[in-house]
Amino acid sequence: MNSKEQKIQNFDPNGVGDISGGLFGLPFTVEESEVVIIPMPWEVTVSYSAGTANGPQSIKDASPQLDLFEPSIKDAWKLGIAMEEISEEWVATSNALRDKAEAYINWLEAGSPEVGKTEFENLPAEVTAKGEELLQWLKQRALKHLEQGKLVGVLGGDHSTPLGLMHALAEKHEEYGILQVDAHADLRDAYEGFEYSHASIMFNALKLPQVKKLVQVGIRDICQAEAELAEQSNGRVTIFYDAILKENMYGGDSWKKECKKIIAQLPQKVYISFDIDGLDPKLCPATGTPVPGGLEFEQAVYLIKQLVKSGREIIGFDLCEVAPGDSEWNGNVGARMLMKLCNWMAVSQKRLEAQF
Repeated sequence: MNSKEQKIQNFDPNGVGDISGGLFGLPFTVEESEVVIIPMPWEVTVSYSAGTANGPQSIKDASPQLDLFEPSIKDAWKLGIAMEEISEEWVATSNALRDKAEAYINWLEAGSPEVGKTEFENLPAEVTAKGEELLQWLKQRALKHLEQGKLVGVLGGDHSTPLGLMHALAEKHEEYGILQVDAHADLRDAYEGFEYSHASIMFNALKLPQVKKLVQVGIRDICQAEAELAEQSNGRVTIFYDAILKENMYGGDSWKKECKKIIAQLPQKVYISFDIDGLDPKLCPATGTPVPGGLEFEQAVYLIKQLVKSGREIIGFDLCEVAPGDSEWNGNVGARMLMKLCNWMAVSQKRLEAQF
């Protein structure tokens, strides 16, 4: 009997969550787990409120409080989910560059006066260089796990963080689509001069020829250039605006019908990019750029379930922009969404059985 089987036999899924254990209080190591979460404590380019770099820790801290029973999925906890250690090196780099970037953003918002121009003129290049380093670091870590047959998710950090995983998946799959749940389109070209800005993640993802389709859900804060990019993409980018989804439902359409329209736009293999601000901000109020409106928690989970029910495969995901704020509520909600993403990805890959 191997170590994982022994741990399954000895673990009580009905017991008190072990805060000294792993993610969700589970006893599994990264090596033993089928799902590996890579934490990315990075938020250099956030343009409103900071705190998302602490998201991975806040979610891990909250996760043992969750009950492990999933009504639709038998023995989901036995799959094995584990999170790598949070990189203190990236924490320190993010903190140092964030201070510089915040001063630079304030300078931009003041109209880029001559005073300070010399101080800030090289900062975008410095941040972009570190963003490229972060991308390659994550890509190599993700590829290592993917080559071992594991499923991989990224836990941000701001929404710039998962690009390396998208690149890794582009090496493993000839093509895939992205389902993005978000308040923002994130289609800006090098926002504020930062190539790897949190507001540029989908612009950068579209540089990958393997990304055949981008479907955005819940969008309610978007600039004209982003809307035009989508309109001129020859169908490569489809936006389901939050307001239009709501108007359809107010007119009598069901959420099931709206989900069917969304899923019909996606190819067989799907990457889920989940910005927590895609949810109604009452659910995660400390997120970096909250916007009124958005999805309810179970609406988002239902969309994911219907995606899996359609027979599509979830090949990876990210969960970003959870900031701890001044309470445990944000980490609590983030941890619950993380568990749903892990479990339904595994069902889509036939590693867990589900009843719909």
